[in-house]
Amino acid sequence: MEDKKHKSQQINIELNEEVAQGTYSNLAVITHSTSEFVVDFVRIMPGIPKANVKSRIILTPEHAKRLLMALQDNIAKFEAQHGPIKNVTPGSDPNLPPMNFGGPTAQA
Repeated sequence: MEDKKHKSQQINIELNEEVAQGTYSNLAVITHSTSEFVVDFVRIMPGIPKANVKSRIILTPEHAKRLLMALQDNIAKFEAQHGPIKNVTPGSDPNLPPMNFGGPTAQA
């Protein structure tokens, strides 16, 4: 009976060709309210003062926390295989924009 219940909860996820190509982003601006987290993925190009949001993802706080845990797990696996990822601190790279754009403090 347990196996039948588990099988009925499986989700069939489809990935169409356009979405599978992905969208490059080198900045994430994260804001939140009492009921949601908003993650804007931005692509900044050197020498161009304007950047556009390429994708916006809106998450519940619970799902944002699950995403955080999944990222932590995947980063640990990546670093175990490839070595530590260089930690960039705010202000250490003049080519990176500041992380505060006016709303709640963003983290990327």
